[in-house]
This record gives sequence, structure tokens and C-alpha cells, in this order.
Amino acid sequence: MDALPLVALVAVSAAIAGAARRTPVPAPLLLVAAGLAASYVPGVPDYTLDPHIVLPLVLPPLLHTAALDSSYLDLRANLRPVALLSVGYVLFATLAVGYLAHLMVPGLPLTAALVLGAVIAPPDAVAATAIARRLGLPGRITTILQGESLVNDATAITAYKVALAAAVGEGVSWAGGIGEFALAALGGIGVGLVLMVPIHWLRRSLREPLLQNTLSLLIPFVAYAAAERVHASGVLAVVVVALYLGHRSWQVDFATRLQEEAVWKMVAFLLETSVFALIGLQLPHVVRELGTYGMGEAALYAAGVFLAVVVVRFVWVFPATYLPRALSRRVREREPGVGWTSPVIVGWAGMRGVVSLAIAFSIPVTTAGEAFPARNLVLFLTFTTVIGTLVVQGLTLPPLIRALKLPGRDAQAETLAEAQAQSEASRAAEQRLEGLLADERNALPQPLADRLRTVLERRRNAVWERLGAANPVTGESADDTYRRLAREMIEAEREVFVRLRDERRIDDEMMRTLLRRLDLEEAAAYREAPEG
Repeated sequence: MDALPLVALVAVSAAIAGAARRTPVPAPLLLVAAGLAASYVPGVPDYTLDPHIVLPLVLPPLLHTAALDSSYLDLRANLRPVALLSVGYVLFATLAVGYLAHLMVPGLPLTAALVLGAVIAPPDAVAATAIARRLGLPGRITTILQGESLVNDATAITAYKVALAAAVGEGVSWAGGIGEFALAALGGIGVGLVLMVPIHWLRRSLREPLLQNTLSLLIPFVAYAAAERVHASGVLAVVVVALYLGHRSWQVDFATRLQEEAVWKMVAFLLETSVFALIGLQLPHVVRELGTYGMGEAALYAAGVFLAVVVVRFVWVFPATYLPRALSRRVREREPGVGWTSPVIVGWAGMRGVVSLAIAFSIPVTTAGEAFPARNLVLFLTFTTVIGTLVVQGLTLPPLIRALKLPGRDAQAETLAEAQAQSEASRAAEQRLEGLLADERNALPQPLADRLRTVLERRRNAVWERLGAANPVTGESADDTYRRLAREMIEAEREVFVRLRDERRIDDEMMRTLLRRLDLEEAAAYREAPEG
């Protein structure tokens, strides 16, 4: 097997994603455009999405990282809107888009049309949430979009299996379809609940950070495979386990958390960039598979399906937003009021992604010895819907958000809340420190005891200083200047350690030990920096 094409895909995708940070265009859109352009460049390998790789090997780590970064408490507080989108909307879109496609495309059987509906039903909110964070959308909208993307793939995959069984003539009834959906959903949640506590116990029991992070890399694959083994939803098993581990990550030692965060950020970055580039690179394969359908005819059907996907989402989002509030006083009391702008953003943030393409490519070529009806057209319509939503909605979502003037995050209020939390924690730490120092077993020379108090005071004041006036010359707060000077001092020490190694006054092992201490101090200073 020639590994060079895979290495080239990852390297070029990473470079394009890095360059995208210097442009106003979101990285997923730039990657898709680059993939489309590269697909017809002579000499570029023929990359084909393999569902046997994407679903069990790419999807679990992406879901795992997204769930680790999500807030269990926020998701629980927004469970109703998340469930209505991730379950209700996906099922509604499967039926509605499938039926509309059946009406639009002559000769497309309803069963095959429902397979298409299930395939393109789940939005991929990676791009939407990236834009939401970049533009500072209200936290509740971001939480809802994140929660939808965590669960909707499980709903869509199950709906696809039911629709596919009907399309191949296995005589699936409504009761059978509901039963299979319930088995997949409850089974996936059950597998996640069974695995999450033992896995967390094992993570806490291991004392070696390298072993803990090796376990961390295996967790999403183990959860997915275990659930799929019993015909349950691997997606839900991964999400349940990751939400639990993320909620209790504070119980794992600091070295593991630091390494784990760095490792998973790298994994997610490489997978996401490669996946979006792969979407664009599918164009030649999809066009070749179009078969007897002419490009003009297929493009007309594609435009119709794209419009159906966009309209159906709004048809669901607005009633799902307002009807529960109108019918239930409890919902009105528990949830904040919602204007018309929030459902517009949620409705427009319906970009499709790689999961839809992976499911489409898994449609069997033949069933019972006969060709699957219009499989080539279903692949083409899936591809054009994914590209259309990514380009049209992805490019217009940022200006739409700015035009609607949604209230963004209040940075001043967030910093004030952070400062108050740090002040309360520092008071508790100060009481603990004085109690410990009063014990003769913890006796320290006065300079060392004072250093502990100084570090504590520094932590307490750091956030408050961000609220203070900026330096009239540099524009920095006192806290910003402190961190910059601290990093300059660390850099001076680092240069000395390297010089001493080069002069053979210390060996490489000692230099690496000394540099690691400096790296940890610099990392701490960097992590304290305010997000900007």
C-alpha cells in the first residue's frame, strides 16, 4: 500500500486549514473548495470515501472530542431543544425530504427516496459551531448546535438502516422500524452507561500519564465497537462515555489532562481537516457514477433537493421553538424567552458533512441480485446537498449573524464572574495553607512559606487586573505585561540551558529535564491568558 497519498492529504489539508486562519473564510469551506479544485488536477490520486473506515474509525474520535469539550450541565439544561433537533428533526427530514424527492424525481421509488432522506438528514455542526464561537454567538445557541451534532448521527444511521431494509424488500413495518430505533438508541445509551464508570475508574487508577492517554485514545473506539457488537448505536455509546469523562475530568491528575488536551486537539484537527478535503475530492467519483442521468437533469434534481433540505429545516425549527412554550407553562418558566432571530440562525446552520457521504457510499450496489434503484443518483444528490449547504449556508452564515445583531458574549461580565470564582477559591486555598503551615509536620522556612502565599495572591489578583486600565503605551493590562515579562525571563533561562549543553557543561538529558520545567511554567502562563 502506498502511504504517500494519505500523507499528502493530511499535510496539505493541515496547511490549508492553517492558512484559513488568516482569511475570513471558515476553514471547512476553504478545504472543501480546495478538494473540489484538486479533484481535477492531473496526477492527484483518486481518493474515495470508504464507509468501513469513516464510520468506525473517523466518526468516534470526532464525536469523542466534541463531547469532551461539551458541557453536560448545559446540555441537560437544553435537553428539550437538543432532542427536538437531533431526533425529531432528523426523523421529520427523513420523511419530508424523502417524500419530496420521490415527487420531484421521476421513477425514484419511495423506499429509495426515504434512504436519500435519511442520508442527508443529519447536519454536521462542526462548521456551524466553529463559526458560532468565532463570531461570539450566545452560549445557548452554540450549546444547542453542539448537542444536535452529537446525537443526530445516531438517529440518521438508524433511520437509514430501517429505510434500507424497506428498500431491499425486507418488509419492515412501522412497529419493526420503531423497535429497531428504540433498540439502537436505548442500547447505545445503555452500553455507554455500563462502560463509563469502569473506564473512569481505570483512568484514575493508572498513575502513568502515557498509559492514561493511551487508554484515552482507545476509549471512543472501544465504546463504538462494543455498542455496534450488540446492534446498538455506537454513536450514542461514544457520546455518553465522553460526556461523563469530560464532566469528571477534574478527578484525573494534571499531567494527564495537559497531555490529553494536546493529543485530542491534534487528532481532531487532523481528522476534521482531512475529512473536509475528502468531501471535495469525491467529485470525480460521484460524476463517474452518475450513469444514465444527464448532468443538466441531475443538476435540476440537485437544486430541488437542496431547496427541500433548507425549507424543511425551517418548517421544523420554528414550530419546535415556539409550540412547546405556547403549550407548556413549565417550559416558559424554565427556559429563557426566544426571539425570532435565534431560530433563524439555528435553521440556517444546517450544513451537511462527511457522515452523509459515508452513509451514501455504504448503500449496496445490488440487492437480491438487482441493482439498487437510482443508487448513482442518490450519491450525486447527497454530494451536491453536502457541497451546497457547506458553500451557500457556510458562506452566508457569518454575514447573517452580523446582520441580525444577536447579543454576543459579554466579555466583561465573564471576566468578572471568573474573578469572583478565583477570589472565592483563593480564600479557601489560603485557609487550607494556613492550617497546613500550623502543623509542625509541614514546617517550611519563612521564604518558602511566603512564596506560597505570593503565588496564591498572584492568582487571585491576575483576573481582577484584566478588568483594570490598560497601559497607555502598550495597551496591555498589568496582568498581560506580567505574563509577557515572565515569558521573556523563561526564554532567557532556556537560552542559557541550551548554551550550557552546547558547551558540554550539562548533558542532553539534564537539559531536557530543565527545559520541561520551563515548558510547564510557560504553558501555565499561556493558559492563564485571556481568549481573544
